Amino acid sequence: MDADQIRAKLFGRRFRGYDPTQVNAFMEQAAERISELQAQSEGFQREMDRLKQDLKDYRDREQSLESALNQTRQVSQEIKTHAEREAQLLVAEAELQAEKILGQAHNRLAQIHDDISELKRQRAQFEVRLRALVEAHLKLMDLERDRDRELSELEDKIKILRTPGS
Repeated sequence: MDADQIRAKLFGRRFRGYDPTQVNAFMEQAAERISELQAQSEGFQREMDRLKQDLKDYRDREQSLESALNQTRQVSQEIKTHAEREAQLLVAEAELQAEKILGQAHNRLAQIHDDISELKRQRAQFEVRLRALVEAHLKLMDLERDRDRELSELEDKIKILRTPGS
C-alpha cells in the first residue's frame, strides 16, 4: 500500500465512530510518512544500485589488475630467463676469449723461449768465432813480434857486418 492509496481510502460512517477529521489527519500524516519512507527507500535503492555498479566496476578493475599483474610476472620471468641465458652466453664467450688469449700468451712465451735459446746459441757461436779471431790475431801478433825480432837480429848482424874494422 502506498501513500496515494492511504489518502484515497474511504471508511464507512457509523454513529458514534471515530472523528473523521482526526482519522483523515492521521491518515494524511501516515501517508506523508510513507511517502518519505518510499522516497528514502527509492534513494537507498538507487544508492544500492550505484554501489552494486561500483562494486562490479571494482571487481572488473581487480580482474584487470590481476591479469596485468600475472602478465607482468610472466614477462618478468621471461626477462629473467632471457637475462640468465644472455649472462651464460656472455660468460661462455668470455671464457672462450680468455682461453684464446691464454693460448696466444703461451704461444708467445714459447716463441720468446725459442728466440732466447736461438740468441744464446748465436752468442755462443759468436764467442767461439771471436775467440778464434782474437787467438788468430794474437798468433799473428806473436808471429809479427817474432819476425820483428828476427829482423832486428838481422839488422844487428848487418850492422856488425857493415861496421868497418871489426
